Formats: sequence, C-alpha cells, structure tokens
Amino acid sequence: MANTSSRTLRLLSLLQTHRYWPGQELAGRLEVSIRTLRRDVDRLRELGYPVEAQRGVDGGYQLAPGATLPPLVVDDEEAVALAVGLQAAAQGSVEGIAESSLRVLAKVVQVMPARLRRRVDALRAMTVPLGWNGTPGPSVDPGVLTAIALACRDSERLRFSYTAADGRRTERHVEPLRLVPVGRRWYLVAYDLTRHDWRSFRVDRLDEPHGTGAPFRPRELPAADAAEFVRAGLDTIARPHRVEVVVAAPAATVRERIGQWTTVEELDPGRCRVLMTADSLDWAALALGVVGADFHVVTPPELRERVHEWGARFSRA
Repeated sequence: MANTSSRTLRLLSLLQTHRYWPGQELAGRLEVSIRTLRRDVDRLRELGYPVEAQRGVDGGYQLAPGATLPPLVVDDEEAVALAVGLQAAAQGSVEGIAESSLRVLAKVVQVMPARLRRRVDALRAMTVPLGWNGTPGPSVDPGVLTAIALACRDSERLRFSYTAADGRRTERHVEPLRLVPVGRRWYLVAYDLTRHDWRSFRVDRLDEPHGTGAPFRPRELPAADAAEFVRAGLDTIARPHRVEVVVAAPAATVRERIGQWTTVEELDPGRCRVLMTADSLDWAALALGVVGADFHVVTPPELRERVHEWGARFSRA
C-alpha cells in the first residue's frame, strides 16, 4: 500500500512537470506496466485531479486545469526556490502580493524538512536586497515573519522582545491578530496582555518571537480592520511637513499612483486635493512627480521652492 501511495505521488509530480506525457514513457519512468499506470491515473482522478487521456498507439496523459487548485508536489530544488521567491515577494514592494506571499510562505516553511530550511537560510544570508533609493529597506527576518503569521493563523499567544524608537527594550506578551505590510515595513497588530490595550509593533524592531502554546479567542479590534488600525496610528506620528496640493487629474488616477501614502479628495471630475505628511519635502516632490499631472502647491511655501529647484535642475540636465 505504501508503495502504491508513493508511486501515486511520483505520478502526480511527473504530470505537473510536463504538459503531456506519452503513456509508454510515463510508465517507463514509474517502472510499471501500462495497465498499472491506468490504475494509478484512475486513483488520481478519484482524488480530484483532472487527468486527461489520449487513446491510441501514441496515446498519453496530461493534467488539465481543474475547478479548484489541487495540492502541488514539488521536489527539493523546487521547494527551496519557492521559499526563497516567496521571501523576496513578502519583503518586496509589489502592491497587493506581500501579505498573500507571507501566508503561502508560512505554509511551506511549516512542512519543510530541516535540511531544506538550512539551504533556504543560507541563500537568504548570502543575498543582499537593494532598496529603490540605493539603500536596503528595514531588515526583517523571514523566519520572524513566518513565526508571527503562524501564531496569527492559529490564534496562539506570542512572546517576543521589542525595541522602541527611543532604544528601550521590553518583553511583550500578546494576542496576535494580523500582519500589515506598509511600503517596505511590516506591522503586527496585537492585543498587549501587559498593557491591556491594542498595539501595532514594527516587525523589524521585534526579536525572537515564539508561540506559548496558549490559544485565545480573538478580541474585537477598535477599527474597521487591521490596516485601518495601523494607518490611524501612523497618522498620529508627528512629521515636520504637512502638504496640501491641488492636482489636475481625476482622484481615481491619483489614488492608484500614490494613494497608499496620501489622502485624496475629489474636487471635480478632473481635479483633486492631495493631503500628506512627510519627513522630507524631497519625498513629497517625488510623490507628486509620480502622479504625472500638473499641480498647484497650496502649502507649505517651502515645497513650492523645492519643486522650482528640482525643475531648474532637471532643465539643466
């Protein structure tokens, strides 16, 4: 029985690596007869895999698209490549896939043998990420991310060390709810059991997270969702520059391009008001340049001067 099960998995793996397999070649790979191959194919069909057969002397088999995604079988090299690729996606800046990549990464790492985890860790250690501005973003250990993601998924209480912005280090005991990616940073939204309140923690300041084994029933978050909770917390951080700009473009277009960093208010179908807080006026000028439309700086006057400086410099170039 065990031999039959392992052969079925081997057959599934082969069908996933080639679009079409001639029957004789596939049977030869499995070292079975054509009759046994047919029985193994029927077994896969019973498990829900849509295997199509082509009759005749040159007949063969192929795995067809199904109504749902079936479990995938990958070899060692593919598993390592999958984990490394998911880590890169989870820490990258492609909007909309970081959180999904992290969920898949947590599933892969959970079942990955120790020997493959060591290979993944070695590849990660020898890889240096480069940020868009020439410097790496905040360093987040994928192992930390996956440990937190599993605790969130399983509703398991979590302990970790946390270093605040002023350098103070504390030990935290929390009920983790969600991980939220913001640009190149990750935030953990959790209920702090020591302070008896909800908190968001920057994951790059978090060390040695480990589940306690204690389950919990999730509490009600005082916000529409975890992303809104993090956004509200970031808005309370004092930043030196408050920017107001009127942009000659539809609000939907502006939101698509820079909406994750700004508040966009529609004035009329072809104009909108953009509000943002920024640590640097250069960053504000860069964001407005990304919009690709004319704009008028309402405030602060220093931004108007900075944009004129940029314009003169670009004209000389």
